[in-house]
Amino acid sequence: MSSDPNASTPPDYRTPIARARGLGSGKTGTGHFWWQRVTAVALVPLVAWFIGTVLSLVGADLATVYATLSRPWTAILFAVFAIAMFWHAKLGLQVIIEDYVHERALEIALQLLVTFACAVGALASLYAIARIAMLG
Repeated sequence: MSSDPNASTPPDYRTPIARARGLGSGKTGTGHFWWQRVTAVALVPLVAWFIGTVLSLVGADLATVYATLSRPWTAILFAVFAIAMFWHAKLGLQVIIEDYVHERALEIALQLLVTFACAVGALASLYAIARIAMLG
């Protein structure tokens, strides 16, 4: 062995797959990828429905709003919308944090904050939807 710092390293003749092996499992990323796509596809019609519903209630009195929002299918669709939206937001923010935050302690803290905020947002939304559905 040479102690010369300028000595070149021997060429790496391994294939790309051989170099990638041993770098960790790629199994969980696929599930994350698909759930992000599934929630995105689910949100396309749900967002259109949500906007249409909200626009139809512009100028309506409170009794009409309660009557509309307390219909079973409307309440169910609002709940599905809230769950899909917060889940999709959590998955997207998780990827952003993993890609751009390189300090491990900060990354963990932000992941916990995002998870907590999305869970609280989803639960608060579901509570509000249930409350309106029961009162109307």
